[in-house]
Amino acid sequence: MDMPMLPPAANFTGMPPMDHMEMMTHLILYWGKNGEILFSGWPGTRSGMYALALIAVFLIAIIDEWLSGCRPIKPGSNQVAAGLVQAVVQGIRMGVAYMVMLALMSFNGGVFLAAIAGHALGFLAFRSMVFKGRETTSLTRWSRPSEV
Repeated sequence: MDMPMLPPAANFTGMPPMDHMEMMTHLILYWGKNGEILFSGWPGTRSGMYALALIAVFLIAIIDEWLSGCRPIKPGSNQVAAGLVQAVVQGIRMGVAYMVMLALMSFNGGVFLAAIAGHALGFLAFRSMVFKGRETTSLTRWSRPSEV
């Protein structure tokens, strides 16, 4: 009497076990060019694509800092239009910030350093007092558009 074949045993996640080579996720910071950052199969194992991925994360972090310090509203503008513009800019900024966060979830040390460097340079260029005149030193990040 033949017994029916049972499905593979489920692991602690309730999913059938996967082949070890099918999916490899790092849970600690690692240093190396082989991995996936943002998209499946990218950058893969090529050094040039890894360098491009680091540059992309660096630039995305700079864009996030630029959007954080961006003030597209002029004093005296329509409150509804100003609110809509601020909401759109905030939505774009959050999308960009989540892209950096997703890249960091690769746990790659180079990506981590590229994100930190991009945020630091972006803050220096767009939000610090280094490149601003003396008249803007009284403004804070939390000031309302009507107070600017």
